[in-house]
This record gives sequence, structure tokens and C-alpha cells, in this order.
Amino acid sequence: MKIYFYSLGCKVNQYDTESMKEMFRAAGWTISDSPEGCQAIVVNSCTVTSVSDQKTRQAVRRFKRSVPGAVVVLTGCMPQAFPTRAMDLEAADIVVGNRDHKKILQDVEARVGKATSSAGSRIFDVETYDHRTEDFDDAGIDNFSDRTRAVVKIQDGCNRYCSYCIIPTARGRSRSRSMESIEAELKRIRAAGFREVVLVGINLTCYGLDIGRSFVDPIELACSIGFDRVRIGSLEYDNITDDAIDRLSKLPNFCPQFHMSLQAGCDKTLKNMHRHYNTDEYAATCAKLRSAFPDAAITTDIMVGFPHETESDFQQSLDFARRMAFEKIHVFPYSPREGTLAAKMEQVPKAVKTERSHRMLAAAEDNYAISREYDGIPSELTSTRYVTVLRADDELCVFLVSTYDYLGGAHGGYAEEAVCFDAGTGERLHLENLSADYAIVARPGDVFGSHYFMNALHSVGKNKSWCFAAPNRFCINPV
Repeated sequence: MKIYFYSLGCKVNQYDTESMKEMFRAAGWTISDSPEGCQAIVVNSCTVTSVSDQKTRQAVRRFKRSVPGAVVVLTGCMPQAFPTRAMDLEAADIVVGNRDHKKILQDVEARVGKATSSAGSRIFDVETYDHRTEDFDDAGIDNFSDRTRAVVKIQDGCNRYCSYCIIPTARGRSRSRSMESIEAELKRIRAAGFREVVLVGINLTCYGLDIGRSFVDPIELACSIGFDRVRIGSLEYDNITDDAIDRLSKLPNFCPQFHMSLQAGCDKTLKNMHRHYNTDEYAATCAKLRSAFPDAAITTDIMVGFPHETESDFQQSLDFARRMAFEKIHVFPYSPREGTLAAKMEQVPKAVKTERSHRMLAAAEDNYAISREYDGIPSELTSTRYVTVLRADDELCVFLVSTYDYLGGAHGGYAEEAVCFDAGTGERLHLENLSADYAIVARPGDVFGSHYFMNALHSVGKNKSWCFAAPNRFCINPV
């Protein structure tokens, strides 16, 4: 018999899908690359937004129409968070929650071959999480569909209860996988020929808090087993300490790509979201990561149109995103989730959310375009920890050399030297000898509007644009 799996959402869902594949494979089923001719189809759902729910419903109905003889299974976060809504989706013959994946095999084998589903013949297996006794579901895998990169889940659940998020309901409380189990699985997949592994979790940096460990422990373990590259999934701000950064920086096969969710660049909005940090703290952590990893790539998620977000709040978020010079930003409009606090707050009109999404995306695209245009800075500056690009055009390249990371904020920093080069000849120029036409001006209220900056340059003038970035990362922000 053949079965097809369709997975929506995050890498944790991908791992769960691989685990279910192994369970069916061990029972003699053939895993198909397409739904045609299959006796069963499993949709592993995501429910992080209302759009995710829509995609889930569309997939279930599409598979039921295209392969009418197949048993269609709906599992994952959507039925766990919204069981009644999932049961109302009549195209699903079997509905199973996140915590009951192991029941899917017996449910499918009990259902295959029976007549078309009816209200009496459908199977519904959704149990709520028991936060007092729930342990990590240590199903484990030996292989992965992608022949070059494997994903290993080391943590599940979340304790944060952000005001917009339904994931604690869909995934339960945070719980960590034992180091012994992680080690055994890492060795199996390395023996299977995988040279790259990604460690993932719902709230990865909370790994170990329930078992007396740090999230760095499994990363160090993976790096010691012989993988060429060890990557990590999405991170929250929590627990990225100086010690954690120092330990990670000593791992030669660790890939320093950090997807660290910001959600908003406005402190008022972060507080309304129940995010337990402010923009200064977030920026300081990014600065530390960039200091420890000169080639670090920091990407993020930013939500726009959160309840009570004013135009001023959004502008703060937009300006912060520009200043941070993220390598990539996933922008999405806020989507109310039933059962969350934010769903009861005063909502921003849909048209406003759409317009703000476009503006944030445009700012992100500006960042990407400049990052592609400039691929380096003068070699004599590359040994300096923080180099800020003030101007880069066909006439001048002006850099601010500092011991402080202006990318991370303006508090307590000072500029050591402003350096200017002729863009055509590469000749070093002196700022004090330039006419006003070639000088730099900072916008009031911006990072460079501080007296530290103005004292470094001793000049004002006209300028088309200014930009700033850490070494080898460039971002021009139009005035």
C-alpha cells in the first residue's frame, strides 16, 4: 500500500512528518512522491496564522477531490489547537492531534478499504496536552527524505504565551529531548551519510531549562560527531547569553546563520505582544553575535498591523528594521487567532495592514539590493570590528571606524575615525579638506545625529543617502 505526506509550516513539522514516514515504512507501506494512486494521504498542518488554516483546508479538500478513494488524514497543529474546526472539515476521514501521531498508523489501517466516510465512520483522536506530565515525544528517525541535509528536533512546545500566538495550545509546554536520545539519532543519520544537520525546536533557546542543560549543549554535541555543517532553526531572544555566544564561536563547523524573531521594532508594540525584551536588548544581542561571528547572517520576522499599532509605532518599527540591516526579513500582517489575548484587542484595518506590509517589504528589498551591490570594503579597514558606511556612490566612499557597533544602537558609543576614499581612484581623502558638497549630514533623531557622530566629522552638507552596516554587510537607507 502507498501513502503520501503533505507537510505545511515549520521545520519542526517537517521533522514530525519524517517520523511518521518512518513509522509507516516500518509497517510495510511505500512512501509515495505524489498522491496519485495512494491508499492514504496525510496532511500535517500549521496553524500559526489564519492563512495557514486556509492552506490546510484547501489541501485536505483538494486531495479528497483528486484522489477520492484515498483515506485523508488531518494532523498537526490545526486540529490540536482547534479540534472542533478540524472535525467540521468533512473531507478529512481521520483527525489526529499533535500529541497522538503514533495512533495514525493504526487509525489509517483500520480505515483503509472501508466505504466512503460518513459521520459515523470518521475517526477523531485529539487529546489536550497535560502540562503536568507531558514529556518529549521521542519517536526518532534514522533517515531523511532530503539526501543532503537532515533535521533533528531537540525541543517542543513553548511557555511564553505571546498575546498573538496559539502555539502553546497547539504544541504544549516547553519540553526538552534528552542528550542521550539526541546523540543516538545524530550518530544514526551521520552513519546514513548526511553531512549537514539542522537542530530545530519550537522555542530552541529554551532547550534544557527543564533538564538542567543549555541550548548550546546539543549544538556542541552535533559539531563533535563529524558533520561538515551544523545549523540551527529559528531562535527566540531568550537565553542567548554571552557564554552561549562564546561557546558557539569556538565551533568551526557551526554555521552562524541566526534567524532571531523580532516581531516588532517598537517597544510599545513589543510590550503589547508580551515579548519579554525591548529593542535595545535585541539590538545588543545582534551586535554581540556580529562581533563574535564576522560572517554572521541575521534574519528575522516582523509583524505589521498588530492591534493598537499607530502610524508612529509602525514608523519606529520600520526605522529599527532599516538600522539593523538584516540579511533577510520575513514580513507578514498580523492575523487574529481565536483563543489569544490579541484577538480581543482593537484591530488595525486590513487595508492599513496591507499598506504597511508593502512599506516594510520595500525597506527590506532596499537592504537586499545594496547588499548585492557592495561586496566588500577597503582591505585596510577589514580588521576593524565595526565599520559603518556613511556614503557609497560613484564619487565617494565614506566609512566610520569605531570600537562601538552603531548598528546595534547609539548608547555609550563613540567614533574613533571617519575615513574617506575616492570611489574612482581608491585614493584616501581627508574629510576636513572636502567642500560642503561632499560632506555628510545626519538626519535629526537618527543614530548618527548624536554628538559623537558630529564631533567625528566636524562638517555638515548635502547627501543623497546614508547607510551603515557591520563588516561586509551594507544597507543604504534613503533620506
